[in-house]
Amino acid sequence: MSDRPDVLVVGGGPAGSATAIGLARAGRQVVLLDRAAFPRDKACSEYLSPEGVRHLDTLGVLEALDAHGLSTPLYGTNVTAAYGAALTGRFANAGGAPFRPTGLSLPRRVLDATMLAAAREAGVRVVERTTVVDIVRDATGVVGVTARDADATIRRWDARVVVGADGLGSSVARRTGLRRQGWLKRTAFVAHVADVTGLNGAADMHVGRDGYVGLNPLGGGIANVALVVPMREAHEARGDATGFFFDRLERFPGVRGRVDRQKLVREVLVTGPFDAMSRRSVTDGALLVGDAADFFDPFTGEGICAALAGAELAAVVLHEALHDSGPVSARRLARYRTLRRQRFLGKWIVERMIGYSMLTPALFDRAVARLERRGMADTLIGVTGDFVSPWRVLNPAFLTRMFI
Repeated sequence: MSDRPDVLVVGGGPAGSATAIGLARAGRQVVLLDRAAFPRDKACSEYLSPEGVRHLDTLGVLEALDAHGLSTPLYGTNVTAAYGAALTGRFANAGGAPFRPTGLSLPRRVLDATMLAAAREAGVRVVERTTVVDIVRDATGVVGVTARDADATIRRWDARVVVGADGLGSSVARRTGLRRQGWLKRTAFVAHVADVTGLNGAADMHVGRDGYVGLNPLGGGIANVALVVPMREAHEARGDATGFFFDRLERFPGVRGRVDRQKLVREVLVTGPFDAMSRRSVTDGALLVGDAADFFDPFTGEGICAALAGAELAAVVLHEALHDSGPVSARRLARYRTLRRQRFLGKWIVERMIGYSMLTPALFDRAVARLERRGMADTLIGVTGDFVSPWRVLNPAFLTRMFI
């Protein structure tokens, strides 16, 4: 590999690894930097939709993940609203053509390490414990980054294109001036807890008047437990995130008494605020993928799938953009923005429709009740599972039946 690779990927999560794998298999020289040492834990719902599972199969890592023994099939999602309305949506009944009739739940430390190993096998140079300090520009745009390695040495890393795959708080997005924060700011507190009661093979969502809780079985008697609250309330957790977490869980009737503080097996991790988007996903010499490009809210559980789908688009566009010599301008990368709009527009609308409706608990409760009573829950869950077109929901007939 030359001293100046084709692509420098910042971030070794699913978006970064998948982008790097796609490019390396296409013959591109790729370096990937991450500040962590893998395997590492990550604040995440640790859920994949059926379409996310298909992407893992395409990348060639699904067999290894299945063999690991720490993945759990999920048949769908249960949702309980603030005033007691409830629905159950099953992937197998949603129509469409899911890769499998189930989603998948597995720890991020397993998923990310497995994907990073696949990136290395594809020829990607992976450099861990390296934190980006700044981006490097010249008259043509972004030409690299400076980063601090494990020995606290600052080094410059050049490349024809820099890919920001460094998550919700993306340093690349901020330093290129692309980041924009929305107003629906929520923060998540996520832990692993043993012996959570009442789990039945589905993701279990409980919406309150000011936030929600997700319970997700991980296998081995462990569950991923996520509490999501407005950022203004998250400030109350300062100094005692664990106490805040377990106190707030008890405020949700459907969760009360099910999560035992004495069974905490991984510390409470915090992430947010959500509702962050980059004004543009490309600029001269740089491209954003995964949460660095867009992340609204984790309720629909599509973050990993969106990261993998976006990475697939990014790898194709970058490979084409690198074909000719010279600087890789935003104009060369413009097709990525077009493809993202085509792929994600409907889902962006659906997830915002759900996220904003939770701000009016009575309206959300009404919608949940009607979806269940009128046999529409499976369709919505299929949309959130990424294998049913969002336009099956985003039409006057469906929306009228859901709310009226």
